[in-house]
Amino acid sequence: MQRISMAACLAVLVALAATTAEAQDAAAGRQKAQMCAVCHGLDGIGRNPDVPNLAGDNAIYLRAQLHAFKSGERRHEQMSIIAQGLSEEDIADLTAWYSSLKITVEMPE
Repeated sequence: MQRISMAACLAVLVALAATTAEAQDAAAGRQKAQMCAVCHGLDGIGRNPDVPNLAGDNAIYLRAQLHAFKSGERRHEQMSIIAQGLSEEDIADLTAWYSSLKITVEMPE
């Protein structure tokens, strides 16, 4: 019974991811990210120590955070105000842009 539930959940997640991917436009997100660049950089690398990097983050995570700021579930002096002005299309495009950025990691020797 538990395997069926897990399989059903996986099927729903795959369907949601496919639907969301169709609605996203990374090129439009790049243009919209100009307003984010002051803090997060167009490249998704935070410009100050207290600003998170967004480059390469999972689109589902980024979308959830923007919705949390927009709804008031999560609060930040600037992000709460900025998120209020974002449409669902803006959120989809921005998450497409920042999640599409590739990051690399170098292990210390």
